[in-house]
Amino acid sequence: MPVIDPKAVPVRTGSIYPSPYAEMMAGRSSLRLGDAGGLTQFGVNLVTLEPGALSSLRHWHLNEDEFVMVTEGECTLVEDAGETILHPGDCAAFPAGNPDGHHFINRTDKVARFLVVGSKAKREVATYSDHDLKVEMEGGRARFTYKDGTDWRGIR
Repeated sequence: MPVIDPKAVPVRTGSIYPSPYAEMMAGRSSLRLGDAGGLTQFGVNLVTLEPGALSSLRHWHLNEDEFVMVTEGECTLVEDAGETILHPGDCAAFPAGNPDGHHFINRTDKVARFLVVGSKAKREVATYSDHDLKVEMEGGRARFTYKDGTDWRGIR
């Protein structure tokens, strides 16, 4: 049956980021709805941000497109050019290869939610705009490096 019951989808918390960045993701959780439905060509996640929470480190994708639609509450989109407040129904698109890092922050006292749809490239590189950090994803494995490509060993 193609119908997905969100209540039956496990809530994912935490982060694959190395410390201390992982700890910065407190208050963020997601439902991997696309995975629950068996989708393999693109991801669909419903992200919940508690008050004060970040969606991620500010980043951009080399090979994957990303689309976001706010479904509940208010999110502040942070990009190179500044900040934009998004409300339910507002959307944002981030084409692959555009080096304008983005993330969302919930600066309100209420829960915010947004739907993220993104392509699943066989090999992906995400660069974190505000930190000397990159991740290379391939075969379900993440390899964190500094922006110069050397293995990440902690903040330097």
